[in-house]
Amino acid sequence: MNLFLYLLTVLIWGSTWIAIKLQLGVVAIPVSVFYRFALASVLMLAGLALLGRLQRLDRRGHLLCLGQGLCLFCLNFLCFYSATQWIPSGLVSVVFSAATIWNALNARLYFGTRIAPRVMLGGVLGLGGLVLLFWPQLAGHHAGRETLLGLGLALLGTFCFSTGNMLSAAQQRAGIGPLTGNAYSMFYGAALLLAGCLASGQHFGFDAAPAYVGALLYLALFGSIVGFTSYLTLVGRMGPERAAYCTVLFPVVALSISTVAEGYRWAPQSFAGLALVMLGNVLVFARRRRAI
Repeated sequence: MNLFLYLLTVLIWGSTWIAIKLQLGVVAIPVSVFYRFALASVLMLAGLALLGRLQRLDRRGHLLCLGQGLCLFCLNFLCFYSATQWIPSGLVSVVFSAATIWNALNARLYFGTRIAPRVMLGGVLGLGGLVLLFWPQLAGHHAGRETLLGLGLALLGTFCFSTGNMLSAAQQRAGIGPLTGNAYSMFYGAALLLAGCLASGQHFGFDAAPAYVGALLYLALFGSIVGFTSYLTLVGRMGPERAAYCTVLFPVVALSISTVAEGYRWAPQSFAGLALVMLGNVLVFARRRRAI
Protein backbone atom coordinates (compact mmCIF):
# COMPACT_ATOMS: atom_id res chain seq x y z
CA MET A 1 0.00 0.00 0.00
CA ASN A 2 2.82 2.41 0.85
CA LEU A 3 4.52 1.76 -2.49
CA PHE A 4 1.26 2.41 -4.36
CA LEU A 5 0.66 5.70 -2.52
CA TYR A 6 4.28 6.73 -3.06
CA LEU A 7 4.22 6.06 -6.82
CA LEU A 8 0.81 7.71 -7.14
CA THR A 9 2.07 10.87 -5.42
CA VAL A 10 5.24 11.02 -7.52
CA LEU A 11 3.40 10.50 -10.81
CA ILE A 12 0.70 13.06 -10.03
CA TRP A 13 3.01 15.75 -8.66
CA GLY A 14 5.48 15.08 -11.47
CA SER A 15 2.78 15.93 -14.02
CA THR A 16 1.19 18.95 -12.32
CA TRP A 17 3.87 21.29 -13.75
CA ILE A 18 2.14 21.06 -17.13
CA ALA A 19 -1.19 22.12 -15.62
CA ILE A 20 0.45 24.93 -13.64
CA LYS A 21 2.13 26.18 -16.83
CA LEU A 22 -1.26 26.27 -18.58
CA GLN A 23 -2.63 28.50 -15.80
CA LEU A 24 -0.01 31.23 -16.17
CA GLY A 25 -1.00 34.32 -18.11
CA VAL A 26 -4.54 35.71 -17.88
CA VAL A 27 -5.38 35.05 -14.20
CA ALA A 28 -3.13 36.34 -11.39
CA ILE A 29 -1.14 33.60 -9.64
CA PRO A 30 -2.67 34.08 -6.14
CA VAL A 31 -6.16 34.00 -7.65
CA SER A 32 -5.43 30.78 -9.57
CA VAL A 33 -4.09 29.14 -6.42
CA PHE A 34 -7.23 30.29 -4.56
CA TYR A 35 -9.48 28.81 -7.27
CA ARG A 36 -7.57 25.51 -7.02
CA PHE A 37 -7.90 25.00 -3.28
CA ALA A 38 -11.37 26.52 -3.00
CA LEU A 39 -12.67 24.00 -5.53
CA ALA A 40 -10.74 21.11 -3.95
CA SER A 41 -11.93 21.91 -0.41
CA VAL A 42 -15.59 22.32 -1.41
CA LEU A 43 -15.53 18.99 -3.27
CA MET A 44 -13.81 17.21 -0.37
CA LEU A 45 -16.02 18.66 2.37
CA ALA A 46 -19.22 18.01 0.42
CA GLY A 47 -18.16 14.49 -0.58
CA LEU A 48 -17.09 13.48 2.92
CA ALA A 49 -20.27 14.96 4.42
CA LEU A 50 -22.48 13.06 1.96
CA LEU A 51 -20.62 9.81 2.68
CA GLY A 52 -20.79 10.42 6.43
CA ARG A 53 -17.00 10.34 6.71
CA LEU A 54 -16.36 13.96 7.69
CA GLN A 55 -15.00 13.93 11.24
CA ARG A 56 -16.09 16.53 13.78
CA LEU A 57 -13.12 18.49 15.04
CA ASP A 58 -12.59 20.21 18.35
CA ARG A 59 -10.90 23.60 18.75
CA ARG A 60 -7.40 22.09 18.71
CA GLY A 61 -8.21 20.13 15.55
CA HIS A 62 -9.37 23.26 13.73
CA LEU A 63 -6.26 25.15 14.87
CA LEU A 64 -4.05 22.37 13.49
CA CYS A 65 -5.93 22.54 10.19
CA LEU A 66 -5.66 26.32 10.13
CA GLY A 67 -1.89 26.08 10.62
CA GLN A 68 -1.58 23.43 7.93
CA GLY A 69 -3.73 25.46 5.56
CA LEU A 70 -1.52 28.51 6.10
CA CYS A 71 1.74 26.60 5.61
CA LEU A 72 0.88 23.93 3.04
CA PHE A 73 -1.95 25.40 0.96
CA CYS A 74 -1.16 29.11 1.06
CA LEU A 75 2.37 30.36 1.86
CA ASN A 76 4.05 27.29 0.35
CA PHE A 77 2.58 27.89 -3.11
CA LEU A 78 2.87 31.67 -3.03
CA CYS A 79 6.58 31.38 -2.18
CA PHE A 80 7.38 28.88 -4.92
CA TYR A 81 5.33 30.58 -7.62
CA SER A 82 7.01 33.88 -6.76
CA ALA A 83 10.49 32.33 -6.59
CA THR A 84 10.23 31.15 -10.20
CA GLN A 85 10.04 34.79 -11.28
CA TRP A 86 13.63 35.32 -10.05
CA ILE A 87 15.43 31.98 -10.35
CA PRO A 88 15.24 29.02 -12.77
CA SER A 89 12.60 26.40 -12.05
CA GLY A 90 15.37 23.82 -11.82
CA LEU A 91 16.94 25.66 -8.90
CA VAL A 92 13.52 25.84 -7.22
CA SER A 93 13.23 22.05 -7.59
CA VAL A 94 16.68 21.56 -6.07
CA VAL A 95 15.80 23.74 -3.06
CA PHE A 96 12.44 22.00 -2.66
CA SER A 97 14.09 18.58 -2.70
CA ALA A 98 15.81 19.55 0.56
CA ALA A 99 12.42 18.93 2.21
CA THR A 100 13.65 15.41 2.99
CA ILE A 101 16.37 16.89 5.21
CA TRP A 102 14.06 19.57 6.66
CA ASN A 103 11.47 16.93 7.56
CA ALA A 104 14.05 14.71 9.27
CA LEU A 105 15.29 17.65 11.36
CA ASN A 106 11.79 18.89 12.19
CA ALA A 107 10.56 15.39 13.08
CA ARG A 108 13.45 15.18 15.51
CA LEU A 109 12.66 18.64 16.92
CA TYR A 110 8.89 18.24 17.28
CA PHE A 111 8.41 14.50 17.85
CA GLY A 112 11.80 13.30 19.04
CA THR A 113 12.10 10.95 16.05
CA ARG A 114 15.58 9.54 15.62
CA ILE A 115 17.28 10.75 12.44
CA ALA A 116 18.19 7.69 10.39
CA PRO A 117 21.64 8.24 8.80
CA ARG A 118 20.60 6.44 5.61
CA VAL A 119 17.64 8.78 5.17
CA MET A 120 19.87 11.83 5.50
CA LEU A 121 22.43 10.32 3.12
CA GLY A 122 19.68 9.45 0.67
CA GLY A 123 18.39 13.01 0.82
CA VAL A 124 21.85 14.43 0.18
CA LEU A 125 22.40 12.06 -2.77
CA GLY A 126 19.01 13.01 -4.20
CA LEU A 127 19.83 16.70 -3.82
CA GLY A 128 23.14 16.17 -5.60
CA GLY A 129 21.40 14.21 -8.33
CA LEU A 130 18.96 17.04 -8.99
CA VAL A 131 21.85 19.52 -9.21
CA LEU A 132 23.35 17.38 -12.00
CA LEU A 133 19.97 16.97 -13.73
CA PHE A 134 19.39 20.72 -13.82
CA TRP A 135 23.03 21.72 -14.23
CA PRO A 136 22.67 23.24 -17.75
CA GLN A 137 19.86 25.47 -16.48
CA LEU A 138 21.73 26.40 -13.32
CA ALA A 139 25.05 27.06 -15.04
CA GLY A 140 23.41 29.47 -17.47
CA HIS A 141 21.91 31.59 -14.70
CA HIS A 142 23.80 34.69 -13.55
CA ALA A 143 23.62 35.29 -9.81
CA GLY A 144 22.55 38.66 -8.45
CA ARG A 145 20.21 40.34 -6.01
CA GLU A 146 17.22 38.70 -7.66
CA THR A 147 18.85 35.29 -7.18
CA LEU A 148 19.13 35.83 -3.45
CA LEU A 149 15.50 36.94 -3.32
CA GLY A 150 14.39 33.87 -5.28
CA LEU A 151 16.48 31.53 -3.13
CA GLY A 152 15.08 33.10 0.02
CA LEU A 153 11.52 32.59 -1.18
CA ALA A 154 12.24 28.98 -2.22
CA LEU A 155 13.80 28.24 1.17
CA LEU A 156 10.83 29.82 2.95
CA GLY A 157 8.46 27.78 0.79
CA THR A 158 10.33 24.58 1.64
CA PHE A 159 10.23 25.42 5.35
CA CYS A 160 6.47 26.07 5.11
CA PHE A 161 6.00 22.76 3.29
CA SER A 162 7.94 20.91 6.00
CA THR A 163 6.04 22.68 8.78
CA GLY A 164 2.78 21.66 7.10
CA ASN A 165 4.02 18.07 7.10
CA MET A 166 4.63 18.25 10.86
CA LEU A 167 1.13 19.66 11.43
CA SER A 168 -0.36 16.84 9.35
CA ALA A 169 1.58 14.29 11.41
CA ALA A 170 0.25 15.97 14.58
CA GLN A 171 -3.29 15.77 13.18
CA GLN A 172 -2.99 12.07 12.48
CA ARG A 173 -1.52 11.42 15.92
CA ALA A 174 -4.58 13.20 17.34
CA GLY A 175 -6.87 10.83 15.42
CA ILE A 176 -7.76 13.19 12.54
CA GLY A 177 -7.77 11.26 9.25
CA PRO A 178 -5.89 12.65 6.21
CA LEU A 179 -9.12 13.17 4.25
CA THR A 180 -10.80 15.28 6.91
CA GLY A 181 -7.55 17.06 7.76
CA ASN A 182 -6.89 17.92 4.13
CA ALA A 183 -10.45 19.05 3.48
CA TYR A 184 -10.47 21.55 6.35
CA SER A 185 -6.85 22.61 5.77
CA MET A 186 -7.51 23.36 2.09
CA PHE A 187 -10.62 25.29 3.09
CA TYR A 188 -8.62 27.41 5.53
CA GLY A 189 -5.83 27.83 2.99
CA ALA A 190 -8.31 29.02 0.37
CA ALA A 191 -9.89 31.43 2.89
CA LEU A 192 -6.48 32.90 3.71
CA LEU A 193 -5.66 33.24 0.02
CA LEU A 194 -9.01 34.96 -0.57
CA ALA A 195 -8.30 37.42 2.25
CA GLY A 196 -4.83 38.12 0.86
CA CYS A 197 -6.15 38.65 -2.67
CA LEU A 198 -8.82 41.06 -1.44
CA ALA A 199 -6.33 42.96 0.73
CA SER A 200 -3.86 43.33 -2.14
CA GLY A 201 -6.53 44.35 -4.65
CA GLN A 202 -6.12 41.36 -6.96
CA HIS A 203 -8.51 41.20 -9.90
CA PHE A 204 -10.67 38.06 -9.75
CA GLY A 205 -10.69 37.32 -13.45
CA PHE A 206 -11.31 33.91 -14.96
CA ASP A 207 -10.07 32.28 -18.13
CA ALA A 208 -12.81 30.21 -19.73
CA ALA A 209 -10.41 28.66 -22.24
CA PRO A 210 -10.54 24.83 -22.21
CA ALA A 211 -6.82 24.64 -21.38
CA TYR A 212 -7.19 26.77 -18.23
CA VAL A 213 -10.38 25.06 -17.05
CA GLY A 214 -8.90 21.61 -17.71
CA ALA A 215 -5.73 22.54 -15.83
CA LEU A 216 -7.76 23.88 -12.89
CA LEU A 217 -9.80 20.67 -12.69
CA TYR A 218 -6.68 18.50 -12.87
CA LEU A 219 -4.89 20.50 -10.17
CA ALA A 220 -7.93 20.53 -7.89
CA LEU A 221 -8.95 16.88 -8.32
CA PHE A 222 -5.65 15.09 -8.82
CA GLY A 223 -2.89 17.51 -7.81
CA SER A 224 -4.70 18.54 -4.60
CA ILE A 225 -7.28 15.96 -3.49
CA VAL A 226 -5.56 12.77 -4.66
CA GLY A 227 -1.94 13.93 -4.57
CA PHE A 228 -1.90 15.64 -1.18
CA THR A 229 -4.09 13.00 0.46
CA SER A 230 -1.79 10.23 -0.79
CA TYR A 231 1.32 12.12 0.31
CA LEU A 232 0.05 13.08 3.76
CA THR A 233 -1.19 9.53 4.31
CA LEU A 234 2.42 8.48 3.69
CA VAL A 235 3.58 11.08 6.22
CA GLY A 236 1.43 9.36 8.82
CA ARG A 237 2.38 5.81 7.78
CA MET A 238 6.09 6.17 6.97
CA GLY A 239 7.17 9.32 8.75
CA PRO A 240 7.75 12.81 7.31
CA GLU A 241 11.41 12.29 6.46
CA ARG A 242 10.88 9.23 4.23
CA ALA A 243 7.66 10.47 2.63
CA ALA A 244 9.39 13.71 1.63
CA TYR A 245 11.65 11.88 -0.82
CA CYS A 246 8.73 12.36 -3.22
CA THR A 247 10.05 15.92 -3.62
CA VAL A 248 13.24 14.49 -5.11
CA LEU A 249 11.55 12.07 -7.49
CA PHE A 250 8.78 14.19 -8.96
CA PRO A 251 11.18 16.58 -10.79
CA VAL A 252 12.60 13.45 -12.47
CA VAL A 253 9.09 12.52 -13.64
CA ALA A 254 8.58 16.11 -14.81
CA LEU A 255 11.78 15.98 -16.87
CA SER A 256 10.74 12.63 -18.35
CA ILE A 257 7.45 14.14 -19.48
CA SER A 258 9.31 17.19 -20.76
CA THR A 259 11.42 14.88 -22.94
CA VAL A 260 8.28 14.00 -24.89
CA ALA A 261 6.30 17.23 -24.59
CA GLU A 262 9.05 19.83 -24.91
CA GLY A 263 12.05 18.02 -26.38
CA TYR A 264 14.21 18.04 -23.25
CA ARG A 265 17.61 16.51 -24.09
CA TRP A 266 19.40 14.26 -21.63
CA ALA A 267 23.12 14.99 -21.25
CA PRO A 268 25.68 12.60 -19.66
CA GLN A 269 25.44 14.47 -16.34
CA SER A 270 21.65 14.05 -16.49
CA PHE A 271 21.99 10.26 -16.42
CA ALA A 272 24.54 10.53 -13.60
CA GLY A 273 22.07 12.70 -11.69
CA LEU A 274 19.28 10.19 -12.28
CA ALA A 275 21.53 7.41 -10.94
CA LEU A 276 22.21 9.41 -7.76
CA VAL A 277 18.48 10.06 -7.27
CA MET A 278 17.71 6.37 -7.66
CA LEU A 279 20.51 5.41 -5.25
CA GLY A 280 19.14 7.90 -2.74
CA ASN A 281 15.71 6.35 -3.16
CA VAL A 282 17.12 2.89 -2.37
CA LEU A 283 18.80 4.21 0.80
CA VAL A 284 15.69 6.01 2.01
CA PHE A 285 13.42 2.99 1.61
CA ALA A 286 15.85 0.18 2.43
CA ARG A 287 14.74 -1.86 5.42
CA ARG A 288 17.03 -1.89 8.39
CA ARG A 289 18.57 -5.25 9.12
CA ARG A 290 17.91 -6.57 12.55
CA ALA A 291 20.94 -7.21 14.67
CA ILE A 292 21.61 -10.92 15.18
